[in-house]
Amino acid sequence: MRVLGIDPGYAIVGYGVLDYEKNKFYPLEFGAVTTDAHTDFQERLKEVFVQIDHIIKRIKPQALAIEKLFFTTNQKTVIQVAQARGVILLAASLNGIPVYEYTPLQIKQSVTGYGKAIKTQVQEMTKNILRLSKVPKPDDTADALAVAICHCYSYRSKLFTQIGKTL
Repeated sequence: MRVLGIDPGYAIVGYGVLDYEKNKFYPLEFGAVTTDAHTDFQERLKEVFVQIDHIIKRIKPQALAIEKLFFTTNQKTVIQVAQARGVILLAASLNGIPVYEYTPLQIKQSVTGYGKAIKTQVQEMTKNILRLSKVPKPDDTADALAVAICHCYSYRSKLFTQIGKTL
């Protein structure tokens, strides 16, 4: 299974691509889509859409896993991130890629075994699970890989549950 993990944003969108086969992870690529702070917001959204669409077309994932938004104290930021999520979801939809959403708690629980783990613990475990030499930077990239790991673990669990019900 090939999964594109996304940590949504409008300044930095972290992404990570994993192949998951026979309980093993194979990181294919990871990085970040960035937009310039001095660019009009609608142009930033367009750039996020174009870049994510390009990544989807190039790597052909079977699923897109994305972090669900959680409310922060800065309402302007959460609204802008929600708009960026919208163009990312649009890119997935236009390419026929199913989308799976996970809360920060689900991601932390899946990667570290503890739903209240701190960011550095999640990043270190992501590095270890994927057998990387160092934690990917920027942080959004490591977060996107954690989302992809979460999906692989969750999808496997859901699949086994469904198989068990049909037998």
